Amino acid sequence: MSKVLVTGGLGYIGSHTILDLLERGLSVVCVDNLSKSDPKTLDRIERITGNKVPFYQTDICDDAALEKVFEKEVGIESIIHFAAYKSVPESVKYPLKYFKNNVNGLMVLIEKAQKYKVKNFIFSSSCSVYGEPQNLPVTEDTPIGLALSPYAATKQIGEQILTQTVENTEAFSLVILRYFNPVGAHPEGKLGELPLQSPDNLVPYVTQTAIGKREQLTVFGKDYPTKDGTCIRDYIHVMDIATAHSQAISFAREKLKAGQTDFFNLGSGKGYSVLEVLNTFEKVNNVKVNYKFGAKRPGDVTAVFSSNDKARSLLGWKIKFNIEEMMASAWKWEQFLQGE
Repeated sequence: MSKVLVTGGLGYIGSHTILDLLERGLSVVCVDNLSKSDPKTLDRIERITGNKVPFYQTDICDDAALEKVFEKEVGIESIIHFAAYKSVPESVKYPLKYFKNNVNGLMVLIEKAQKYKVKNFIFSSSCSVYGEPQNLPVTEDTPIGLALSPYAATKQIGEQILTQTVENTEAFSLVILRYFNPVGAHPEGKLGELPLQSPDNLVPYVTQTAIGKREQLTVFGKDYPTKDGTCIRDYIHVMDIATAHSQAISFAREKLKAGQTDFFNLGSGKGYSVLEVLNTFEKVNNVKVNYKFGAKRPGDVTAVFSSNDKARSLLGWKIKFNIEEMMASAWKWEQFLQGE
């Protein structure tokens, strides 16, 4: 049975990806330092799947601790690397914190991958590497742009470190997945995005405001050059993102050789404004969200949405969930948390 190490496995995308991997019969090892995640997430994964998941509370920046994981978990064939800080505003405030964690942690992990002969490496990247795109939709051939935040810069640097390492050492095959905006929750409503502090993304702010945890939502900027003045993003269901990771492992195993790299955008291919998301959430769930407009935030791009043709063609990726289902599942998850 193929063994997959998932770093940041109790985070939002990592936890849903573990669900998908287990459903496909893969053996999963989870590493997470719990700095941005909750131990309850592991219990939820195990309850949904009926599988026990080996878990190590380990910081990937800790060389010795990570070494022990690889020594104990013999035969790791693939790595899916999620473990990273991801808040754009926080990265603007604390840039060195982001470079230290996201870049150093990646390099420690690459060294272990080389030493223990890992065959496939799947890297969690971001559409932020494209900066402010000149043309939409964004394809994999869109030039890498000026990083608009330290977070985006860490993803650009991470991609460069990996591609240069793979090209020059032929240590393993590499798939880089550039996400757009993951939202939603597992269809059962028992696993979803769980911000321990202030959320990094729009939809948890929406659900928390709707249920009364927050008094009011702030929409940052209302004079962008878009149809309603608010930012446009490409929202994609987290379970669709999770599926792509499992398919990326299959692609790496079957189509790539050691020393080869490929890149894929993971988005719905559609752009929705902040107000469109709010209106859809209210309509689908029959609730009202109290919101106000605030100033633009540093690091926010005006509009970005993807072309996902390459992922659909080469990975066999199919998007199952539309924007209405994303908003319904997010609300179902928020209600589950309220009733816990």
